[in-house]
Amino acid sequence: MLLLVSEMQQKLDKISIGGGKDRIEKQHADGKLTARERIAALTDKDSSFFEIGAFAGYEMYPEEGGCPAGGVVAGLGKVANRLCMIVANDATVKAGAWFPITGKKNLRAQEIAMENRIPIIYLVDSAGVYLPMQDEIFPDKEHFGRIFRNNARMSSMGIPQIAAIMGSCVAGGAYLPIMSDEALIVEGTGSIFLAGPYLVKAAIGEDVDQETLGGAKTHCEISGVTDYKMPDDKTCLQTIRDLVSRFGQSERQDLIK
Repeated sequence: MLLLVSEMQQKLDKISIGGGKDRIEKQHADGKLTARERIAALTDKDSSFFEIGAFAGYEMYPEEGGCPAGGVVAGLGKVANRLCMIVANDATVKAGAWFPITGKKNLRAQEIAMENRIPIIYLVDSAGVYLPMQDEIFPDKEHFGRIFRNNARMSSMGIPQIAAIMGSCVAGGAYLPIMSDEALIVEGTGSIFLAGPYLVKAAIGEDVDQETLGGAKTHCEISGVTDYKMPDDKTCLQTIRDLVSRFGQSERQDLIK
């Protein structure tokens, strides 16, 4: 039994590295924290984070380079002493792109939040759907599009949803933060658009930079898509903690210590 537990832990340790140390270093060089670092900074220091679906995507898509943890870290944790579901895209795995298993894992996190009336926090850093597999992500009732239906359902149920755009937020994935109750965006790294500068150039011949097309200034000062413009990841996460501290208490606080 101890041997099996040790083997499982070794696999989890490998999964926790995501896309690898080189990708982690690149994320740091871009001024960004990794998904797991963001969760650690967001959650209360004296509480534990109960991760769900760590083995989602395990040994799947080998021809695509793999998809550790389904490219997204999800679980339950205390934020400002309030139990929350946290969903953080792992940009070290294919730039946070959504594989079919990524969609299923996100849906499961939303279902847990709805079933238990738990606030949900999305830490968004994703290049959108993994295009070579897009035909496997959208067509079914339990696939990608249902995420936005769940956004609307949670809103009608009064379940708070906070989204932090901490990196790319492209195409279909751009709807998720827009449909949340509060949206924060990090200057210089966060962006929201249905198509990036290269696709705009290819489609209509217009040259536009990423910040003008969908950066923090555009969405906080012009479009009104986002509510808060943040200077960096740490300030963004601290602001989320402040927002959550203003929530009322829930009967579900006993689910995790």
